[in-house]
Amino acid sequence: MVDSHLLVPRHKADMERAHAAVDAGYPAVAPVLHQLMEWLQDYNWPVAHVLAPFLASIGAPLAPHVRYALDSKDDTWKYWTVSVILGQSRELAEMFRADIERLAWTPTQDEAHEEVNEVAQEVLQGYGWERLQ
Repeated sequence: MVDSHLLVPRHKADMERAHAAVDAGYPAVAPVLHQLMEWLQDYNWPVAHVLAPFLASIGAPLAPHVRYALDSKDDTWKYWTVSVILGQSRELAEMFRADIERLAWTPTQDEAHEEVNEVAQEVLQGYGWERLQ
């Protein structure tokens, strides 16, 4: 059994640990899901490209960590969470549909500046979800 903390990248190019996390799978990474989600704060980081599809595949157990990102003041993190997690996991998107709709149609000024509304609209469209009136 591997120490789950050895599955958390130490820097943005720590591909060895990112791949180790994916290889270990869920539930082995359960204790470090929050730390792994933090690597999605900037999708330009190489480890984010490895972790995002894996995290999206986890589904419901990731929900508290998605909630944390969406409730944060980090609008770039919201952007990437909506795009690469909610946009790739219908299960999670259904759980957060109200949040996606809020981001799409009534974003804060900062969310709009980071184009969170645009990516949220793309996610809604991708799932064929019509705008609720």
